Amino acid sequence: MPKPDPRPLGAANSWARTPGEYIAAQAHIAGVDHVAVTMEAKWGVGRLRLLVSPELREKFDRQGYLLNQAIWHGGVEAVRVQSARMASAWQALDRAATAAGAEVLSPKVREVRLEDGTVAAIVPDGAHAHAAVASGRHLAVYTLDEIGRLLSHYPQIAQAKAVWPGATVEAVRRPEGNPLDAFPDTDIGLDDPLPDYLNPLSA
Repeated sequence: MPKPDPRPLGAANSWARTPGEYIAAQAHIAGVDHVAVTMEAKWGVGRLRLLVSPELREKFDRQGYLLNQAIWHGGVEAVRVQSARMASAWQALDRAATAAGAEVLSPKVREVRLEDGTVAAIVPDGAHAHAAVASGRHLAVYTLDEIGRLLSHYPQIAQAKAVWPGATVEAVRRPEGNPLDAFPDTDIGLDDPLPDYLNPLSA
């Protein structure tokens, strides 16, 4: 998911200078977020970019960087353009994986990012758990029975849900193995030299 604009609301160089600009930019960000969530539901969390060629994966990651750059440093027009291109990048990966005959995620399996960056797969039973493990991906797999046992050992969660219907457990989402996580900011261009703190060859 794209990272938020760190600039104060109303900053002269921000896409959030006015309520109208904020709403416009958020509309485009929400659209590309929806595409990402849809693709992850279809293919699995962090999996689709691994099903295509390295060349296409590089193009996809570069576009992710440009989208973050627009969100962190650009105006409304930059956010609009890069959001549209990012949505197209997701769709290009989807077409390539489909053409290659890659298998989509079983509709009975749901995946979620954990706070440490790993991915958990929630499956209905042991057979689906075995299939998820056999796929070769690094996943923490939980059956519904295991979820039930976890909730039994943490009754506060179940009690909160019973007392406050609609209550949610919030978590920080971070993509698994996403190369963009290496960049705390996008104040450099794609072809600029890496700063020393990011360069593994620097002393």
